[in-house]
Amino acid sequence: MDDFLQVSTATLTRDAGVRLAEGAVAARLAASAQVLGPVTSVFWHLGEQGTGEEWQVLLVTTAARYAALERHLLTEHPWRNPQVVAVPIVSGATDYLAWVRRSVQDA
Repeated sequence: MDDFLQVSTATLTRDAGVRLAEGAVAARLAASAQVLGPVTSVFWHLGEQGTGEEWQVLLVTTAARYAALERHLLTEHPWRNPQVVAVPIVSGATDYLAWVRRSVQDA
């Protein structure tokens, strides 16, 4: 199952998260995306601890498409150094994962 990844990032607004999600899915870099929030984030920034409200974006893709998805997110993201991380999907419904693979194949 290590062929599949859940990728996450966060944005300041719901609209920015939806734009990232729509762009990634339209480019077939992710099979699907969810924009969740608002969430409260606690972080270090410019040497100080901060707390803020953000919108989390979760995307599902394959390991083969990750590098292109990462480039897309970093290019299109409104922040200069956004969080972009991926975790493996270790198990999932066979038909769903087959759909993910078909959805992100190069058009």
